[in-house]
Amino acid sequence: MNPFYKNMALWLVITLMMVMLYNIFSQQHLTESGMNYSQFLSMVNDDRVAEVVIQGRELLVTDVNRARFKVYAPPDPELMPLLRQKKVVISAKPEADSPWYMTLLVSWFPMLVLIGVWVFFMRQMQSGGGKAMSFGKSRARLMSDTSEKVTFADVAGIDEAKEELEEIVDFLKDPKKFTRLGGRIPKGVLLMGPPGTGKTLLARAIAGEAAVPFFSISGSDFVEMFVGVGASRVRDLFVQGKKNAPCIIFIDEIDAVGRHRGAGLGGGHDEREQTLNQLLVEMDGFESNEGVILISATNRPDVLDPALMRPGRFDRQVVVSLPDIKGREKILKVHMRRTPVSQDVRALTLAKGTPGFSGADLENLVNEAALLAAKRGKDHVDMCDFEDSKDKVYMGLERKSKVIKEEDRKVTAYHEGGHALVARFLPETDAVNKVTIIPRGRAAGVTWFLPEERDFKFRDQLESELSVAYGGRVAEEVVFNRISTGAANDIKMATALAEQMVRRWGMSDTLGPLNYSKGEEMVFLGREIVQHRDYSDATAQKIDDEITRLIKACYERARGVLLENLDILHKLADILLEKETLMGKELDELILSMRPGIQLLSKKIEADEEPPPAHQEPPPQEDPKPGRVA
Repeated sequence: MNPFYKNMALWLVITLMMVMLYNIFSQQHLTESGMNYSQFLSMVNDDRVAEVVIQGRELLVTDVNRARFKVYAPPDPELMPLLRQKKVVISAKPEADSPWYMTLLVSWFPMLVLIGVWVFFMRQMQSGGGKAMSFGKSRARLMSDTSEKVTFADVAGIDEAKEELEEIVDFLKDPKKFTRLGGRIPKGVLLMGPPGTGKTLLARAIAGEAAVPFFSISGSDFVEMFVGVGASRVRDLFVQGKKNAPCIIFIDEIDAVGRHRGAGLGGGHDEREQTLNQLLVEMDGFESNEGVILISATNRPDVLDPALMRPGRFDRQVVVSLPDIKGREKILKVHMRRTPVSQDVRALTLAKGTPGFSGADLENLVNEAALLAAKRGKDHVDMCDFEDSKDKVYMGLERKSKVIKEEDRKVTAYHEGGHALVARFLPETDAVNKVTIIPRGRAAGVTWFLPEERDFKFRDQLESELSVAYGGRVAEEVVFNRISTGAANDIKMATALAEQMVRRWGMSDTLGPLNYSKGEEMVFLGREIVQHRDYSDATAQKIDDEITRLIKACYERARGVLLENLDILHKLADILLEKETLMGKELDELILSMRPGIQLLSKKIEADEEPPPAHQEPPPQEDPKPGRVA
């Protein structure tokens, strides 16, 4: 029911109750005296009556004490002479002629309204459809034909996952094609991958392509304040699915109810486990659910219960990963179809400059570019709008109004120059694209890299990465003989990387190829409240010593590079103080002009590429903002 009508009905009931109560109490006040006619005559004879109001056969009497009461009088011709004799004030009113319907309205209508309201709420309590007391009913939404449809043409960059789900649509459209050889239609498909990669979009595309009912629900919709509601909603969801078979049921963020059983404090969360148990039974129990395909999405597959992941429940587990350069190009073209772009916009160039972007990030990039172009009064989105929006998405707006001391600008210039030079002179480092000392977001300066997209990295690459991270700190120490707080983010990232190298990846000659990161996985409630370690205190001391040794070695390596090229560092800092921004190509020209014939060991960026920031520095005395890790 509409809230407006609910409020109106409530106030109507209150008003009628007030009318009924007033009528009851007013009548009670006038008839509270049980006096008969003989007693009334006695009072008149005793001079105890002050006033009489005659209304037909009814006498409204007021005594000398101002008490009022009502007396019904028979035909008595001696009454009027007696009243005049006793000098009683006599008044007369016409007989009240109230219609029958008014009597019914005043006396019976409020009671009828109360009975009607009671019947209404009782029916609400016994029925479903989102009404009162329908807690056990499923809240799944059936996709209508009138809603805006998403098709597979709107999905790009995840071709393998899209192909898997296109088969699901074919199963529903022509099941005999696949079952003629004894095959079984999959009962469930689990979509897993990082946030923003297009898992929910794939489900919406299935809803738009499949000519079958599509129910969508979130995992958190099964959770309620009452015990047993989650299991009841699971049962009702599959009952609806069976009635509309063949159909598709989509559960988004299934990790809300599908977490590992027995992982809660004190043995587990019983309510959540009841919901999960009911889901397991409905997916593959004694009762068959032919024609009902369950599709779920999650970005936490590591916390799901093993019973939920087995074949027969989720037969297919589709990984929706971050798109590569070709996938990003296709995604950008899909989003650019809705936006008028100029001829100079190249999706491939933008794709090269956005490694690590998810589909949601790319959509936000195009949207920010469109908003920026509209702000500038353009009719089309130019390439410069995309580049500026990319900077904004990564780093935030330029803080042009920020007042910066000249000393801080100088420190920032040497800091960023240290990062850039170490990266250019060490082998197996990412290509330097841009160095700037313009503050953006919470960063005082930025050194931009183009991370190479690959599945794994080698030990020498990681060691060079550690040296690059400490390049800014070393430059401050070498030039100013003092250190600042600007390297806080560098130290944090470098320490985490060194710990991974020693404890997880076995890149220590002293400790050997052993894993010492057990018990450090993502802890969720109850799986492991207290972290444990499977090694001794002596081994822990060796791990700490090895991490320290590795970081110090990379630190000294960066120091050696900067001491050998101190003149280039001074020149680079002067250029940054003058121009504020230096491109990677200009940096190479500066190095070659001061070191003719030198062979740079690191990668060189292409001229037409505009990569994203991969390294940023926080301003002095401010909390660092974590950057993207390639």
